[in-house]
Amino acid sequence: MDIQPGIQLTLVLFFVVIIFIFNAVKVVPQQTAFILERLGRYHATLVPGLNIIIPFIDRIAYRHSLKEIPLDVASQVCITRDNTQLKVDGILYFQVTDPQRASYGSSDYVLAISQLAQTTLRSVIGRMELDKTFEERDDINRSVVAALDEAAFSWGVKVLRYEIKDLVPPQDILHAMQAQITAERGKRARIAESEGRKMEQINLATGAREAAIQESEGKRQAAINQAQGQAEAMRLVADATSEALTRVGSAIQQEGGVAAVNLRVAEQYITAFSQLAKETNTVIMPANIADVSGLVAGAMTIIKQQAPR
Repeated sequence: MDIQPGIQLTLVLFFVVIIFIFNAVKVVPQQTAFILERLGRYHATLVPGLNIIIPFIDRIAYRHSLKEIPLDVASQVCITRDNTQLKVDGILYFQVTDPQRASYGSSDYVLAISQLAQTTLRSVIGRMELDKTFEERDDINRSVVAALDEAAFSWGVKVLRYEIKDLVPPQDILHAMQAQITAERGKRARIAESEGRKMEQINLATGAREAAIQESEGKRQAAINQAQGQAEAMRLVADATSEALTRVGSAIQQEGGVAAVNLRVAEQYITAFSQLAKETNTVIMPANIADVSGLVAGAMTIIKQQAPR
């Protein structure tokens, strides 16, 4: 069945319109930018959403993701300040901030950033000694980011951060570092042990000193207590003697007191001589031993003279 020429033309026009609309409508995803060229020249940057272009005149030349992009920087061998080889690799995070510059500022901004990161890292590592590279990784990261961010501005790219993943020295250096760490730990162990012994000796000496002080304080207190006890005993003996003498004196003043004293003196006189004869072979006797009453009378005369009238 033949199709009439009018219907054929209508169908052709319908398909042309469909193709025209399909090519004229562009939907840009979120966090994405399209670079639009018109007749081979930059015309506009299409933002996320629905955009209308002129088919066959306009074309999408570049598509850029505006998300943060991680870039694995290949490992490389760097020479430190003390001429030690160090294998370093890292990861770089960047983001496209100007799609137009990213399209026309560099033919391949990803490759440019990667190569610049490697050269900058070699330069930073070359200014440091081996030990410092392990201690100042944050400083290395900041230096690389600062250098890359300055150069990447013309490429429409913002370098956010750089992180070193591995720092690997040669095997002989690793063995030397391990030996150094082992020696350092042994040194710390010996120092800690000596400090422990020192503290032990100090504690023992302090304990002995405290014990000696406590012992001397105890002896001092005991001597004081003993002296006070002896003084109190002497005072009590003196008081008792004084009271006894007072009572004796009072008794002498009473009737028959002198006779009682005579009798007591005579008894003590005879008792003393009897004890003296028991304790030694030499006996001292008075000139008139038979006249005991005379001796007693002489003693009583002395007592009468001393007694209060």
